[in-house]
Amino acid sequence: MANNNYHIPVLLQETITALNINPAGTYVDCTFGGGGHSKHILEQLNEKGKLVAFDQDEDAKKNLLNDERFLFVPHNFRHLQRFLRLYKIDKIDGILADLGVSSHQFDEGSRGFSTRFDGPFDMRMNVQQELTAKQIVSTYTAQQLQWIFQEYGQVTNAKTLATHIVQHRNTVQFETIAQFKTFISAYVKGNPNKYLAQVFQALRIEVNDEVGALKEMLLQLPNVLNKGARVAIITFHSLEDRLVKNYFRNEGFEVEVDINPFSTTVKEKRFGSVSKKPIEASEKELKLNNRSRSAKLRVADFLG
Repeated sequence: MANNNYHIPVLLQETITALNINPAGTYVDCTFGGGGHSKHILEQLNEKGKLVAFDQDEDAKKNLLNDERFLFVPHNFRHLQRFLRLYKIDKIDGILADLGVSSHQFDEGSRGFSTRFDGPFDMRMNVQQELTAKQIVSTYTAQQLQWIFQEYGQVTNAKTLATHIVQHRNTVQFETIAQFKTFISAYVKGNPNKYLAQVFQALRIEVNDEVGALKEMLLQLPNVLNKGARVAIITFHSLEDRLVKNYFRNEGFEVEVDINPFSTTVKEKRFGSVSKKPIEASEKELKLNNRSRSAKLRVADFLG
């Protein structure tokens, strides 16, 4: 059953309302986690409704819902279309993705996601994969590390940090979070907690190819959505939010620029954003759950 101690679902009521659920419809929760969003989606469905939930984290299986309308897929949501086909689901009426890391993953020191606990320098959401945070800082070039820190973490001195990691990694151990934190403490710029969070975020995104997975899932949407279906995506940093916003606008990931101002060709939009600005957490939610502070919910209709 859903475990609220595992993860407090962010923007819960706003997301359920935004999905505009058809009681007899078929829905997908891309990020099952503790089952909070899934549980509330099921409550809106009748006996004909169906919910498919994805999660690549083995720990999420502890929270499975005992409901015949519920189907769990223990894989990354980047494989959305493949598994819908496997289970003979042609089209769906709505889809939710709550991106980022669950409270459970942050609070479990052995996973290596948090700066608050010591543990293996890991950060894998899917423990079956090989790439870890330790491998990244041990093998990537200075240029690769700099790009990751800049793009995924907006780290101020990304070049300096990357250069020093490469220069010292043959003599310094990066087996644990504590060892890595001790090493980079000499290069912290500004608020130490914020700096560490940015560096860890950048490495986590790279370890789990979070940007690649999000892009792949978004590109599959036109093939799996019924006309009028709703898409609700919660992001936690500006890079993700920008990708979602641009995709809803033009089914691409960059800002579209019309190089010919005299062109009369109008590209037919297949997604319509429900609101211009993303939905953010209320003051009440912010007091109850500090992790909701950076959450942004974007919602779009599939126009077909």
